[in-house]
Amino acid sequence: MTAHPELTRNQALVLKALGQAEIPLSAYTILDLLRDDGFRAPLQVYRALDKLQELGLVHRLESISAFVACAHPHCHAHEIIAFAICRTCGRVNEFSDAGIEERLGRWIEAHKFEPEKTTIEMSGLCAACADPSNGASVGA
Repeated sequence: MTAHPELTRNQALVLKALGQAEIPLSAYTILDLLRDDGFRAPLQVYRALDKLQELGLVHRLESISAFVACAHPHCHAHEIIAFAICRTCGRVNEFSDAGIEERLGRWIEAHKFEPEKTTIEMSGLCAACADPSNGASVGA
């Protein structure tokens, strides 16, 4: 994970915890992970998460009330970010799709809608969990 000199100590610690996690983390899980680093209150985590989201380094997954480090922090040219969330192993795949962006853009224009944020979240099974016989182990 690339160092970000503009981050405070707390923000850097939260980003590191998310970057090392294999699954999305709740704010309280982050707090538990960082207690030895001096974190004592949820507000410390939420403040760091707010700034990290503002910088485009972290995403909040609304459907599961958890956070993930951005998989492509320098690729936010896309206005629509999508997430595929495996309900079995918890892994998240972040992606964007020009076709979806184009269709939603046409709808937005036709309806004169002014979106503030557009995130697509899909829940289901990743390839490994859908077909465990393919040799991948769940949670690995």
